[in-house]
Amino acid sequence: MLRLPPLVLVLATLCVAACATYQEDLNRAQRLYHENEYERALSIFRVLEEDTDSLSLNDQARYAYLRGMTDYRLGFRPDARHWLAIAKATEQEHPGGLSPDWKQRMEEALTDLNRDVFGGAEVGSDTASTGVEHNMQPDAGAAPIPPGPATGTCQSSTECPTGQACQGGLCVRM
Repeated sequence: MLRLPPLVLVLATLCVAACATYQEDLNRAQRLYHENEYERALSIFRVLEEDTDSLSLNDQARYAYLRGMTDYRLGFRPDARHWLAIAKATEQEHPGGLSPDWKQRMEEALTDLNRDVFGGAEVGSDTASTGVEHNMQPDAGAAPIPPGPATGTCQSSTECPTGQACQGGLCVRM
């Protein structure tokens, strides 16, 4: 029984050290991002990705924002949209992880990235804020999206035409 308390102490110390390491990795990647070393920052983000649940909620929002903006600057637009949407959702659920400047840049980038998915020069405010189109006119020459089951929505991508996927109950272009 004399060995149990030191073992518990060692395990607790290792856990704290591991969490500090994730925090340090995030800080290092953020520094690289600010130094325009996007490729190097992205390599750290990719390694850190599977351990983001060890970060605080504010740091998870920061990770998702920085990862999304890094992908955005490197031209990985679908990945950027994914991570920026996660950053936005995390920040909305647990405010405080992103500065007002970052929130504004995130909104501008998401508006741009949503045009890739939803098309058109005019993107409604619902699209910019939620990523879901409402009452938008289809692009000229684009094939109409056939309705799914009786409700006009889809439940899976198999109900959508080729090149489209079911997202949020609607068929969207990939």
